[in-house]
Amino acid sequence: MSAETPVKLYDCRDAFADTLTELALADKRVVAVVNDSLGSTKVGKLDKVQPRQVVNVGIAEQNMVGIGAGLANGGKIPFIAGASPFLTGRALEQIKVDAAYTGANVKLVGVSSGVAYGELGPTHHSIEDIAWTRAIDRLVVIVPADPIETAQALRVAYEHEGPVFIRTSRIGVPIIHAHDYRFKIGRAVQLRDGDDVTIISNGVVVTRALAAADALAAEGIEARVINMATVSPIDREAIIAAASETKGIVTAEEAIVRGGLGGAVAEVVVSERPVPMRLLGFPGFCPTGSPTFLLDRYGMSPDGIAAAAREVAGG
Repeated sequence: MSAETPVKLYDCRDAFADTLTELALADKRVVAVVNDSLGSTKVGKLDKVQPRQVVNVGIAEQNMVGIGAGLANGGKIPFIAGASPFLTGRALEQIKVDAAYTGANVKLVGVSSGVAYGELGPTHHSIEDIAWTRAIDRLVVIVPADPIETAQALRVAYEHEGPVFIRTSRIGVPIIHAHDYRFKIGRAVQLRDGDDVTIISNGVVVTRALAAADALAAEGIEARVINMATVSPIDREAIIAAASETKGIVTAEEAIVRGGLGGAVAEVVVSERPVPMRLLGFPGFCPTGSPTFLLDRYGMSPDGIAAAAREVAGG
């Protein structure tokens, strides 16, 4: 194979929809609840084969979460799916009260998260969703990095008793996990070893973190790369080990840095093992632009991540 052959990229919405369909066909308790988004969530795949297990409430996200919680109270296992900016932005109170505080067995799936909608602008960016959901007690928050991890997260969420928020994107990503990978809630995965600096990431930025580590290795800087897919509950042991065994930590995420993955990691570091840190993400308001443009502009290109890691490592 030529070195110029492009890496195949995958839309994690396909992994979500395919896995949801498999779960629903095997268990009649599984129900999809959507907000007039059969196409954008790709739940239309399930609707074609088992329409009685799909509830389309229309563009009414607050009702969508409330109906999902009611279905859970009736013994169903609802997967409530919609564009993340609208699922979390419009229905945050229902997510908090109807789902999390009551311990309802609902699975919230925010698709097209982060800056995936890019050119549609700030109204469609979903950069605050991790910070919002992470602040809610009893809500598991997961940000898968590739289609394999997305499918695994769906299956684990199905088996987990209680509310879960899974944040997926439509930005194409390569496969980074082996096909026998098994996701566990609250367990980080070390994708690359290194004792100079640690890069902690999740979601679509993980592949960029790995590319940054490759560039650093060429300079003699060995970067540990950790995929922190579960933001809440977070893997404190992996963070403490990184702080103890490397010179510092860089976090990189497709989200606002205030309250997101970087904030969650910093909370552990400052209380357990203070080390130099750099938090890469969106500082606040994001303008209109393609996902690639926005990620690169705010320091989450491989070069940007490498530069932050180099600074932390003292290189």
